[in-house]
Formats: sequence, structure tokens, C-alpha cells
Amino acid sequence: MNALQRWLRFNVVGAMGMAVQLAALAVFNRWMAGHFLYASAAAIELTLLHNFFWHTHFTWRDRRDESARLRQLMRFHLSNGLISMFGNLILMQMLVTGAHLPPLPANIVAIVCCSLANFTLGNNWAFADHV
Repeated sequence: MNALQRWLRFNVVGAMGMAVQLAALAVFNRWMAGHFLYASAAAIELTLLHNFFWHTHFTWRDRRDESARLRQLMRFHLSNGLISMFGNLILMQMLVTGAHLPPLPANIVAIVCCSLANFTLGNNWAFADHV
């Protein structure tokens, strides 16, 4: 699969993940009113698990190795997870408290900002040809 096809697949999964993350954030934000960063962290973790499943079955299915699944999950969390978690939380803090954006639009901006780094690390490390 060429890089453009993989990038497009990554974005399909990312769009589904964005829907999961925004829906989860809306629910968690109600449950944890006033604690948007905790709600954001919980929504991000749920989305990471969702995206990992779809990336292994769709985006990088040609690199799926059942014997290395746990290693791929750990690498995915260390790369995409850390970028998503820290990038989202830092940007959410800046956009919600600094720019006074509501949490959902701020989260959309944060997701888009982290996307390119996540694809690069996913393609070159988490789901590398020889994991």
C-alpha cells in the first residue's frame, strides 16, 4: 500500500475516532462537570483503544502481526497515545481557559493539530514493517 492510500485510511479511522472522542467528551464532561481535562483524558483513552483496533484491521492491516499485537499496542500508546494525550490536554488548557473556546470545538482543533505527528509515528514505529 502506498503512503497516500495509508494516509487516507488513517484519516478515515481518525474521523471515526474523532466522533468517538467528541461523543465521549460530551458524556464525560457532563459526568465530571467543571473537570474538562479529566473528561478529555478519559475520552482520549477510549479513542486510542478504538483507533488501535481499526488501524490494525484497516490502516496497517498488511503489517498486522498477531504475535506482536501487545507490542504494537504498547508502541501505539507510547507514540500516538502520548502525543494525543499531552497535545490534546495542553491545547485544551490553552484553548478553553486562554481563548475561552467551549471544550468540543477546542478538542477538534487539538485533534487536527496532533494528527500528522500521529500518522508519522504510527507508520514508522508503532506499525513499522518489522515490529
